[in-house]
Amino acid sequence: MTALTEIKPKHWYFEDFMQGLEIDLGQRHVTEAEIIAFATDFDPQPFHIDHAAAEKTIFKGVIASGWHTCGMMMRLVVDNLLKHSSSMGSPGLDSIRWLKPVRAGDTLHLTYQVKEVRPSTSKPDRGIVISVWSVRNQHGEVVTTVEGMGMFGRRPAGEHHA
Repeated sequence: MTALTEIKPKHWYFEDFMQGLEIDLGQRHVTEAEIIAFATDFDPQPFHIDHAAAEKTIFKGVIASGWHTCGMMMRLVVDNLLKHSSSMGSPGLDSIRWLKPVRAGDTLHLTYQVKEVRPSTSKPDRGIVISVWSVRNQHGEVVTTVEGMGMFGRRPAGEHHA
């Protein structure tokens, strides 16, 4: 596997992705204020927004919504990969797993591993990258995984690998 610090094209095209490539997409610290704000708007279950109610659950305290965790992951992917790429969006996700609770004070670290690459058979200007995103907390525990696919434009003719 190769980390982003070893291979960092100026602009990522489909051809820059290879099976087994692992890219470090950085980290993000989680605050209680953002956990409660997100959940209040989008997932107002008691264990996301109410301290007293959350203490009585299996979580024994307020935890982030899984959707909030996915949103934080997506922000890291956009900031550290997609905005520097020929991304053409995504046809979808195959799997999301919330394996451990995310709590206020956690620092999440994201890696993006390329599982498969395949050129489009119907649209020669693009290819599909199948990837697994894994987020770990500060203890090295995997808290969330996402398997999905992204479409990336092919490198323009005559442009060389950066």
